[in-house]
Amino acid sequence: MPQPSIRDGVMRRLTVADRTGLRDHLLRLDEQSRRSRFGMEASDDFLAAYAQRCFGIDDVIYGFVVEGVVRAAGELRGIGHNLPLGLGANAEAAFSVDGAWRRQGLGAQLMGRIVRAARNRRARTLYMACLANNEPMLRLARKFSADLRFEPQTADGKIAPLAPTTATILDEAADDVAGFATAMMDLRRRSFAM
Repeated sequence: MPQPSIRDGVMRRLTVADRTGLRDHLLRLDEQSRRSRFGMEASDDFLAAYAQRCFGIDDVIYGFVVEGVVRAAGELRGIGHNLPLGLGANAEAAFSVDGAWRRQGLGAQLMGRIVRAARNRRARTLYMACLANNEPMLRLARKFSADLRFEPQTADGKIAPLAPTTATILDEAADDVAGFATAMMDLRRRSFAM
C-alpha cells in the first residue's frame, strides 16, 4: 500500500468540535506510540478520558486533518504557577502522528505552530518531554534549538520563545481563519455525503 501524502490533508487548529476526532486519533496509536507520546502505558480508557479534558482555556491544539479524520496532533498546554499563558506561565508541547503519516514533516509543521502559539501567548518557557530513545522527537527538539537534558530513560527539552510580534500574531490569526473555513467546508462536504 502506498504511503499517503500530506497533500491530501490540511493543518489547522482543532476546536472542541474535534474532540472525538482527537480521541480517535489517540486511540489509533499503537502501544509504542502511546508510550512515546505519554511517557507511560496508556490504555484506551486513559486516552478517552484525556481527550475529554482537552480544549481547556490554556490548551491550543493543532491537527493534521484528512477528509475529516485527525491524523496528527500538536498540543500546547499551560503548566505551573497558576497563571494563564497570556500572563507569562510556562507551557508544555506534545505531539502524535498516525503511523502511516510519519516521516513527511508533519511534526515540524506542528512544532512550528506550537512554538508560534507559545510565543504569541507570552509563555516564558516551552517544555518538551520524551523517552530518551524517541529519535524523531529529539530531532524535532534539536531543529527548534531546544536545550536538551538527558536522564537514563527520558529527555527534557526547553525552548525560550521570543516575544510576540504583530507579524506572528497576524500569522496565527490568518492560519486560524483559513483552518476554520476549511473545517466548515469539510463538515459541509461530509454532511452532504451522508
